This record gives sequence, C-alpha cells and structure tokens, in this order.
Amino acid sequence: MKRITAILLLLCLTTAARADKVKVRLYSNNTVNALSISFDLGAYNLYVDGDRLLEDMVGEGRSVVVRAKGDRMNVSVNETDYGTFSRIRLEATDTACILCLNPEGSKQRTYEGDLEVRPHKNEHLLLLNEVEFETYIAGVVQSEIYGKQTDIFRIQAIISRTWALRNISKHHGDGYNFCDHVHCQAYLNRCIRPDIMMGAIQSSGETLVDEGGRLIETPFHSNSGGQTANSEDVWRTALPYLRSVVDTFSYRMRQSDWTKTVSIDKWLGYFARKHKLDTHDPAVRDSLLNFTQERRKVRLMGVPLTRVRVDFQLKSTFFSVEADSASGNVVIHGHGYGHGVGLSQEGAIRMVGLGIAYDSILYHYYTGAVLHHDPTANQNYVAHYVAQIARIIEEDKHKTTQTHSKKDDWLGRLFRLRDREEREEVYVESEQDNEKDWQYEW
Repeated sequence: MKRITAILLLLCLTTAARADKVKVRLYSNNTVNALSISFDLGAYNLYVDGDRLLEDMVGEGRSVVVRAKGDRMNVSVNETDYGTFSRIRLEATDTACILCLNPEGSKQRTYEGDLEVRPHKNEHLLLLNEVEFETYIAGVVQSEIYGKQTDIFRIQAIISRTWALRNISKHHGDGYNFCDHVHCQAYLNRCIRPDIMMGAIQSSGETLVDEGGRLIETPFHSNSGGQTANSEDVWRTALPYLRSVVDTFSYRMRQSDWTKTVSIDKWLGYFARKHKLDTHDPAVRDSLLNFTQERRKVRLMGVPLTRVRVDFQLKSTFFSVEADSASGNVVIHGHGYGHGVGLSQEGAIRMVGLGIAYDSILYHYYTGAVLHHDPTANQNYVAHYVAQIARIIEEDKHKTTQTHSKKDDWLGRLFRLRDREEREEVYVESEQDNEKDWQYEW
C-alpha cells in the first residue's frame, strides 16, 4: 500500500526549532506489566529485536499481547506464542492506522502512528508512540482543554506547539521527546473530535516568540481566579512575557472558586513545626488566622504560598483564611486552579465566547509576546482540509441516529478522502465493515 504523508504535514518552522516526528512515552504515570494491542483501523508490521519482521499486515481481528519477563518481553499474536524479545515495534503500513492499547490495570486508549515497546526496570514495560508532530499536538489539545468554539482549540494548539518545540529534547536522555503527563503535556488519546482537529489545523505554522524571535515559555493553568501570577513568584525566574495581569474573564467558571476546611490546631501546628513560627505570639496567630488576598501575594508570614499549596493540597495559592473559633476550624476560601502563570484556560474560553480574537487573547496572557506565522506553512493546504473537516461536521449533524464506527470516524474518512484524491481511486463508504468491540478482557 502506498505510504502517504500524515494529515498535518505542516511542520512548524520557527527561528528556534522545527519538528517532524516525535516519540512520546505513554502511560508514564502508570506501571505497565502486560499490554494487549488491537487494531481499530489499518494494518501494522510487527518487528522484534531491531529489523526482524515477525509478522506483516497485522490488523483488525488480531491481538498482540506483550508481557514483561525480566529484562525481556514475551510476545504472542492471537494464540501463537513467539517467545521472548528485547524490543518490539509496530510500524503502520499507511496513514489511516489506529492502535488500541489495553494495559493490564489501566484504561484503554487509542493512538495513531507507530508503537515501540521496551523492557523497563522492575519488570515493567516502556511504551513509546512515534507520531507526526502535529498529530501529537492535536491529541494534546484534546487532552488539555474543554470547549466548543474552534478558536479555543486554536489557542491551545499554539501554546502547546510553542512549548513542545522549545522543549523538544526534554527527555532526550531517556530516549524520547515527551511523556504523556503534566510533567510535559497531557496526551491521553489520539484526537477524535473534528472541531478540535480543525482548530489545530487552523493554527498550523503559528507559535509565540519574543521580540528577538525566540520561542517563549507558554505555561498555562485551568483558572487564574481573577489575576495571573508573575513567573518569579512561582518558579523564581522573572520572564518579561509572564507578568501578572488582572483576569476578570476567569470569574464564574468551573474552577473559579473553592473552599477547604482545616482544623485550627493543624493549621497553626504546620507553621510552628515546619516553618518555626511562634504561633503563641498573638500577632503571629492573628496573621495566620486572618489572612486575606484581594490581589495575589507571594508569602504568608514569610512562608512561600507555593509551599503551603503543596503541603495542604490546595487548588491554588490565591486564597484567604478565615478562623471559625466555634468549630475550631479555619476555612480557606480560594480562587482559581493551578499555578496561575501564563494563560488561564477558562479565562480564554470565556474570552472566545465573548468574540475576542484568538491573537488578542494570547497577547493578554503573554505580555509583549509576538505571534509568529511560519512563512513555509502551506495556507492553501490548511484551507483545503479545514473545508473538508467543516463538511464532515455538517454531515454528522444530519446523522444523529447513525451509529458511528471506529473504523469510519471522521478522521478515517478524511484519510480515505485524501487517499482517493492522490490515487484517483473511488472509496465506497458502504463497503466498510461494521464496528467491533476491541476492549480486551484481562
């Protein structure tokens, strides 16, 4: 089968970096001892110990099971046990290929691209997804933000792309580029929503840079609570584009406000034991029990609020404290969720809903940053596939009673559409097989 380029071959060239494919460690926060791999779409070649082909065209109806066995792995395909190997690789034979991963004890996920499995320490498995960079970005956007308007996803794609290009070598010493958790960026599935993919495609070639054309750091959080934080207030390094800004757009959203109750004894005892404050001193006691923040502060009686947040597992450092002597508790009234630096996702969602342009939203949160448009990005290509996705979305609005097959979802249709255009062949939708359940039962 002819190997075609991935849907988003719109590589992001900036003055600082560009990316083609990336390797992402999957289930990085989980312990994986055994893995079942099935196939939602397309076929894969199964290689072991380098370039040795074990089976070709492994696809729908087949199941590859990998189990850790010391410093090696046992591999079986359906009922055939092939023995143990030091490394396996599933390589897609075409663009429209989707893997379904079922690790023992963890939730099922689906991904595009290739999969490499290696033995890991203590008889665990290391899973690496090698995938087109822009396909990875679309999966990150789906994992990191919610909403309905396309510009929400365009904004998230820009800041996720910028971060990824700037940090492309973050896990270089480990043999991959990124992990799939918040240590890097969440990447918990392939992108399955056409509106999210549309936003990602529309953002192609867009990154945020400083005045010198260098990629900036683009941290983001769920909700600022009404005011973002300076970068040095959280991570000690002052960056000119990460300045505290008033953010009323984050009010009255899902994560705007929260409360937590702690006993007075526990609250005062924490500051006495861990930070050596004299909580018997009336002035110190009053400051700890009646702390307010109308605007963000950095410390409480000299104690970094970032430390207090971690130790009490608070949603943010933007909180006030009120003592209730009758109950013997302090009530912590908090605002926002996350570190507070950079873009507030819920603030951005509100701004998009108000009709504010996506670039203005980025400039609001990243002070003085410049939106860089990659001159090599093919805008005709972007416009073409945005139009195709828009058509698919519109078609699906009129198919509310139709059961959508995994093998015939919007992305599969888009892949086949391009296959047909490139090969001048006719794709007959009605001839596709019906959906099957690929959930593996351990």
